[in-house]
Amino acid sequence: MRRRKSGIARRTPLKIATAVGVALAATLAATAGATAEPEPGPTASRPTQSTQHVEYFTGPDGHPRHTEVPVSDPLTSKERKSVADDGTVVPIVQNGPVGSKADVVFVGDGYTAAQQEDFHADVRTKWAEVSAVEPYRSYKNLFNVWAVDAHSRQSGVSGDPTSDVRKDTALGSAFYCDGIERLLCVDTNKVEAYASKAADPDLVIVLSNSTKYGGAGYNDITSPSGYDGIATGSSDHAQSSQVVVHETGHSLGKLADEYVYEEYGTYTGAEPWESNISKLTAPQLTAQKKKWYRWIGQSSPDGGTVGAYEGGGYYPRGLYRPTENSIMRTLGREFNSPGREAMIAGFHRHAPAVSAVTPTDTEVRRSQRVKVQAAEGVRLRWSVDGRSVKKGADARSITPKALGVPADGRAHEVTVRATDPTGAVRDPELRKLLKGSVTWRVAR
Repeated sequence: MRRRKSGIARRTPLKIATAVGVALAATLAATAGATAEPEPGPTASRPTQSTQHVEYFTGPDGHPRHTEVPVSDPLTSKERKSVADDGTVVPIVQNGPVGSKADVVFVGDGYTAAQQEDFHADVRTKWAEVSAVEPYRSYKNLFNVWAVDAHSRQSGVSGDPTSDVRKDTALGSAFYCDGIERLLCVDTNKVEAYASKAADPDLVIVLSNSTKYGGAGYNDITSPSGYDGIATGSSDHAQSSQVVVHETGHSLGKLADEYVYEEYGTYTGAEPWESNISKLTAPQLTAQKKKWYRWIGQSSPDGGTVGAYEGGGYYPRGLYRPTENSIMRTLGREFNSPGREAMIAGFHRHAPAVSAVTPTDTEVRRSQRVKVQAAEGVRLRWSVDGRSVKKGADARSITPKALGVPADGRAHEVTVRATDPTGAVRDPELRKLLKGSVTWRVAR
């Protein structure tokens, strides 16, 4: 039996791909004071300074919804001091130096001082679920994972299980945000203050201490710390990991949502910039060699065949998506082929194809092993003073001596060049991101 938190037995995680089974409408109808969830329409204005755009997930089909929530107030001097005195950064997964990997930062909320080890365990569990989804699974060693401890005065989060429950937590996690039960909001300024304690956050995920289904994606936030957006999710609901994966489709893959709202009608605007929606039909994409044309007619990991299916970017007509039903449309699905391509390219924007384990800023000895790290399947080729050598092909660890560096009293250079040969990335421009090199100077 798993431990209890806040007096509630935690659920055993279900398989990550299980379809979301939350019915919101009946709950809202029965909740006093709940308001009808607002939906963006084709003429809806973008968020003003007083509101911010959020995405959340509810309903048995797993299709997300959108709304506007108030912008968090600036931190008071007392709050800034409280954060300054808190926020220990704990390494969870270390695959290389900060800056050479995509750094994922989890910030906990609703965990008391006595529950920080629980938080760390939850981070490990949640990252294991996220990294079981392709293409994360094949590229796990491109990521570092960090936990930032935020001490809450009370265990649990507001709105769990009912709207009248209030908890005093470090980040203000709360269900029933804006009257919507499954919308799990946070104070984004406090999240920024805690997340910035990590050296180089690329993804920020708030893990709220709860078994209740819910979450949110703050995708319009550009952080001073350099990350794009914040994802929130429950620590102990299996589907929260799917929420995180979908949200990283926006932040890492720069992908558009592929679901629709009937009230949007027909799209008449310019060609969208996102790689996975287009005004063009399959024949037009092929003829003009645009976007995902290289994949058309091919089987896709999310099932079916890549083509141009009408409906995407919230519009039921006038825009097309690559496949019938990817994770950018419905939770529990896989990324489609164009989406997987975009995700891998996104990984490599933060993490080069090869990174040095042995520091490159000091000379190495001829007999000293130099070590590198690269994703599974990446090809490595070594050279000495710019000349390729056959020895050590694909070696992650080797000595300059074994590569043929002579003991002639001169300084030499050893270089390893990496290429990710994956067939999951076909766009030549994106393939440029799948190459890299590292060089060491060998001491005289």
